[in-house]
Amino acid sequence: MTQDLVRPPRLVVGARVAVVAPSGPVPEERLQAGLDILRGWDLDPVVAPHVLDRDGTFDYLAGTDADRAADFQAAWCDPSVDAVFCARGGYGVQRMTDLLDWDALRAAGPKVLIGFSDITALHEAFAARLGLVTLHGPMAAGIDFLKNARAQDHLRATLFAPESVRTIRSAAAGQALVPGRAAGVLLGGCLSLLASELGTPHARPSAGGGLLCLEDVGEEVYRLDRYLTQLLRAGWFDGVAGILLGSWERCGPYERVRELVLDRLGGLGVPIAEEFGFGHGEGALTVPFGVRAELDAGAGVLTLDVPALA
Repeated sequence: MTQDLVRPPRLVVGARVAVVAPSGPVPEERLQAGLDILRGWDLDPVVAPHVLDRDGTFDYLAGTDADRAADFQAAWCDPSVDAVFCARGGYGVQRMTDLLDWDALRAAGPKVLIGFSDITALHEAFAARLGLVTLHGPMAAGIDFLKNARAQDHLRATLFAPESVRTIRSAAAGQALVPGRAAGVLLGGCLSLLASELGTPHARPSAGGGLLCLEDVGEEVYRLDRYLTQLLRAGWFDGVAGILLGSWERCGPYERVRELVLDRLGGLGVPIAEEFGFGHGEGALTVPFGVRAELDAGAGVLTLDVPALA
């Protein structure tokens, strides 16, 4: 599970990209703004049929489980589509992953998948079931993506010129929670999703040998404690090579989060670096999961062995 995964091809001008909504409902004005950005990159975006749907019973879902799964599968299996952008997060991926035909997804070949937050469940499934590199990055109708040039520029560079963004620097260089160097394959995502995926058919058995990226949003510190403790008790952190922390928006005073991470994970004896700029924070950077990299926690530098995309 922590071996190098297959890198999809990078995008080129004119590439056709699909926008899907596997999780929460998507405001139309935000969708249109995101499509305008993608067109400005000389991409050809197409919108899945049910992206603007809302489930009649559970209005926190972007349509029924079956429709969301069908949209995703059709987009991925369309040979004219080079990348699949998730429109937004929220909740819902875990309800539709078992409805996907994983053999058909595998047969469709490698292409780019982009998203974060609730899309963590798809990152895990794509690593476990398809062995593909995926991009933990801004979503097409995400508020921060629409308004933040740094988020846009870093994602665009990752898609079109990935060799130009092989180094990611922390905003807290020289302030590592636990200094040191480590190497491994990047993985992870939203902490609460990683904990809730534990034991499912689509989750990796552990983070052993990997460089684990963690972030979350809107969780009180005691809940973060619960997630970390659950993963620790399950042995999920056993053998992890190093840990990178992203944003912790609305998760209480950041000093309390730092204290918690040191309390729960400091005893692992691996480098822990913070403020790497991925996740729910402003100007979120794109991180390729499944690519091998080296972390210098003290210097606050992550260096990819190879570009994110081939």
